[in-house]
Amino acid sequence: MKFRRSGRLIDMTNYFIQNPQRLIPLTHFADKYDSAKSSISEDMAIIKQTFEQQGIGTLVTLPGAAGGVKFIPRVPTEEAKKFVAELCEMVAKPERLLPGGYLYLTDILGNPRVVNKIGRLFASFFAERKIDVVMTVATKGIPLAYAVAQFLNVPVVIVRRDSKVTEGSTVSINYVSGSSKRIQTMLLAKRSLAVGSNVLIIDDFMKAGGTVNGMISLLEEFEAHVAGIGVLVESEDIEERLVDEYISLVQLKDVDVKEKQIRVQEGNYLNYL
Repeated sequence: MKFRRSGRLIDMTNYFIQNPQRLIPLTHFADKYDSAKSSISEDMAIIKQTFEQQGIGTLVTLPGAAGGVKFIPRVPTEEAKKFVAELCEMVAKPERLLPGGYLYLTDILGNPRVVNKIGRLFASFFAERKIDVVMTVATKGIPLAYAVAQFLNVPVVIVRRDSKVTEGSTVSINYVSGSSKRIQTMLLAKRSLAVGSNVLIIDDFMKAGGTVNGMISLLEEFEAHVAGIGVLVESEDIEERLVDEYISLVQLKDVDVKEKQIRVQEGNYLNYL
């Protein structure tokens, strides 16, 4: 079907946004629009310029017979700062306090707009790394993991606390919780992760890092590699952190249950921009 340039630009833009991090041969568009590759290249130059000007991302062209073009989502620094500040305001609301000093985060993790932006932030930060899969532990980290995976165009694997018959055979490990120092168990279906995979770990909340450290140990059983670690909220008041290299969006500094106050600040994400 023959398209006018305006139609091609709209359709190609939509295709790139729906297929981030996917290498697309120029012949795909040339055949689809019945157009010369030179015309497609001109179209992509326009889209690339617009993406970069608007802070949406960029197009990367890889030459050669096996090459093509790839859309990489990005988040401009000012937009990232503004959204992290918005997250801090959300987390700091006094009504989030639960008995025992815990925080209620379900509304944030259940908000598609917020979760989508969080996913884009993490995906933008880890865009240059080789990532085959995003991993999280059930259950609250699942929405975040899927949001990140959507922008990286990779699958999600979910670590569980107990075995389910629908998972088939599993690999399990025991680990020590960083905060409570209790021995706990986590497991992963053997079919869910290929040996040697590069894995991005995503979690909603990290205290001492025992759960994340447990996932790292579990990856060793698959001879997999940690490509990065991203957490939504980290707790600052920890004597010994079990995880060193990670990215956080919000840092929880102090919780005063009596006064019903939550003090937060930006996580270390902004330090790397």
